[in-house]
Amino acid sequence: MLTVVLSGLRTRWASFLGGFLALALGVGLLVTMGLGLSATFHAPERSPQRFASSPVVVQGQDRLTLDVRRGPDTVPVSQRLDRPQPVDKELLRELRARWTLSTAGGPSSGGPDAVGLDAPAAEVRALVGDRARVLTGDERRNADPDPERDAQALVGLNALLGTTGGVTAFVSVFVVASTFAFAVALRRREFGLLRTAGATPGQVRRMLLAEATALGVLASAAGCALGAAGAPMLARALVDGGLAPEWFAVGDAAWPFHLAFWTGLTVAVAGAVAASRRAGKVGPTAALREADVDTDVLPLGRALLGTGLLLTGLGLLVWTCVTEPSELLKRKTYTTLPMLLIGGVALLSPLLVRPVARLLRLRGAVGTLVRENSAASVRRTAAVAAPVLVTVALAGTLFGSAASVTQTRGVEAREQTTAQYVVSGEDLRPVAGAPDGAVVSPTASTSLFVRDGAEAVVKYGARAVADPAAFAELARLPVVAGDLRDLDDRSIVVNEEFERRRVGETVEIWRADGSGPVRLRVVAVLALGTGDNGPYVTRANAPGAPLDRIDARGGGAATARALEASGGTVRTADAWAASAHPASSPQTRLGMILVLGIALVYTVIGLANTLLMATSVRGGELASLRLAGATRAQILRVVTGEAALATAIGTLFGLGVTAAVLGTLGAGLASLSAPVALVLPWATAGAAAAVCAAVAVAASALPAWRLTR
Repeated sequence: MLTVVLSGLRTRWASFLGGFLALALGVGLLVTMGLGLSATFHAPERSPQRFASSPVVVQGQDRLTLDVRRGPDTVPVSQRLDRPQPVDKELLRELRARWTLSTAGGPSSGGPDAVGLDAPAAEVRALVGDRARVLTGDERRNADPDPERDAQALVGLNALLGTTGGVTAFVSVFVVASTFAFAVALRRREFGLLRTAGATPGQVRRMLLAEATALGVLASAAGCALGAAGAPMLARALVDGGLAPEWFAVGDAAWPFHLAFWTGLTVAVAGAVAASRRAGKVGPTAALREADVDTDVLPLGRALLGTGLLLTGLGLLVWTCVTEPSELLKRKTYTTLPMLLIGGVALLSPLLVRPVARLLRLRGAVGTLVRENSAASVRRTAAVAAPVLVTVALAGTLFGSAASVTQTRGVEAREQTTAQYVVSGEDLRPVAGAPDGAVVSPTASTSLFVRDGAEAVVKYGARAVADPAAFAELARLPVVAGDLRDLDDRSIVVNEEFERRRVGETVEIWRADGSGPVRLRVVAVLALGTGDNGPYVTRANAPGAPLDRIDARGGGAATARALEASGGTVRTADAWAASAHPASSPQTRLGMILVLGIALVYTVIGLANTLLMATSVRGGELASLRLAGATRAQILRVVTGEAALATAIGTLFGLGVTAAVLGTLGAGLASLSAPVALVLPWATAGAAAAVCAAVAVAASALPAWRLTR
């Protein structure tokens, strides 16, 4: 058996090359992504900066802690405040009476949020008690400005690398399994000869599994070496592209190598299992009598799995749209759910290829041959169409969903204000000297903490209104109940996400500085939209929140001049909406290109390998065409036409998946009362399809040219 396996690997190295490259690349990318992910789990340990010379720091409370119910027990749950509370004034007097204090940095509105001192930590803790936090050693970092900035900088990077790793695993499994399945289909006559020579079905299966194991070990080892070399380059590219902070670097964790190696080996063996079962069923003479027309192209197991994936993907899309439509706007959803649809359609593609090919009406003898050969050789056509489907569908769903969500948010933001000008910036100054007839509405970003039942505490991003009357005049929010004009210091505007969302009900909230609870009456309820609709309170319930936006209308050019004194950037409302919600940021675009690039590389490998194998065994068929009078140019047009047709079918399937995903996204946006601004990424999907077509035509033309010499 070992001799047969090694001999087969040497003889058919070209047919194994595509699978080897795909698997090695997949393992290499998994190692690279794994090393990158391991570096995102922990932010770098930075030394304290603000109070570097003070061995002890007393800081105001920076968390809100409330008791919630978890089963029969009551447990405390903490939420981080927007900014630490000021240190209690009485505590400051007690500290000054005993030690010398230092206050690095500017104080907050109610006094310093932290003070440093040179004193025994135990004595300080005994004096402070639970009135503030006492920080020593590396904990003093928590008193620095934005202490979690490093960890927050890694959140998006962690999601990107996780998504890319998931796409890599999905596409590599798909390409490797398809490669093995098609290679087995081409070797049916060989298996028939082996059976005729006395080989048992078990021996045929073990031979294929042994080939897959050998290929998996070699490719996984090569992939680990490739990943170790590629991880530092990925880190530099992420930093240069603005996707990672400047200090980001990959670590030396061992688990990505173990995970990637064994995953690669498992993928190789798993991809050969189904193919080996089919190979073991080949009879001694059945394969030798088989015609060139493919039969039994969709085994029961593949049909059941494909149907299950397709129905699951469609069911989850519809279920999410009906129950939690806001989830459709999240990257995790529009990245993972399409993979189920893609997998289902790809597995069922042999069933779909023949009727689609027969629908085409191609003219002339060459066109007829292209259509009939494509419909008859279902396995070959489906093997070419499937990787194209993956790339086009990923291009359409990822780019289309991301662009649609971003554009919808921009349109929504513009529709929700009747202002002519919008000023944006940090810590804006109030507008003084606005001309007669001008309406000016300053607002600030803040946070509210609300109990969600008895089991959770939810932190909401909110806006604080300085002038409720001006705000009600300029805002054009999607109010489903109540009236914005009723907002005052004792009330709140909520959205449909709140547990208590009826006009007149009372909501218990804690403010951004942790003060509370405060009971506010609901005066208006807003549709959820894309997630930025409320809640709204007055500035009395947002202590310390600096102004960051001013809407204004009327007063002509004098209003614009008055707004310039606020210290922010003055734009027209259209320009502000476009700036605040760009079509896509460079970082997002680079991340999407990274994901799509991986899929495209795999597709190129899969297409080239499949067509090189498929065309190289068509010598007899092409010779028959020459004997029938076909010229060499006509034969090349037939072969390349079949490749182009299969690519077109794959593109059509990919666009179908894209239409299903974007259509569901549009329905979800409509149910959220948000504008439906879908973006169809024709340029991206078209470019991906064009690359696939070029590779397919070249990979089929080269062996056909050699065979027709």
